Formats: sequence, structure tokens, C-alpha cells
Amino acid sequence: MANTLQQPEVGNGIVSEEAKRLAEQVRTDRARQIQALNLQRENILSQRTSNPARRTALVAALKQVEGQLQAIG
Repeated sequence: MANTLQQPEVGNGIVSEEAKRLAEQVRTDRARQIQALNLQRENILSQRTSNPARRTALVAALKQVEGQLQAIG
């Protein structure tokens, strides 16, 4: 009886498989998000401008993207 209190019932593997599927979905979503942010970062870094206002906007955008990447891990 003590053993059943320590481990929740799996119910023929249904919960376990669902948990695995959800975990894989989270990993996939995170990888896509990181890839999209890296592409944004590369795009920002590839832009050249002599306009100070545009340069300031690019620096701010880069800072935002890098902050999001850091928050994701």
C-alpha cells in the first residue's frame, strides 16, 4: 500500500505515453522558437545602415532577441 502512495497509477501506460508526447511537443516547440530567434538575430546582424536612428532600432531589436534567447535557455 505504501508503494502505491509513492508512485501514481499509470493506467495501462496511457498517462505515461501522454506525458512523453507532451514533453516531446514542448521540446519541439522550444527548438522551433530558438531557431526562429536565431534567424531573427542573424537577420538583424546582417543589416547595415548609416542612419543613426535605424542603427539604434537594430541594436534595440538585437537586445530584445538575445534577451528572449537567454530566457529560453
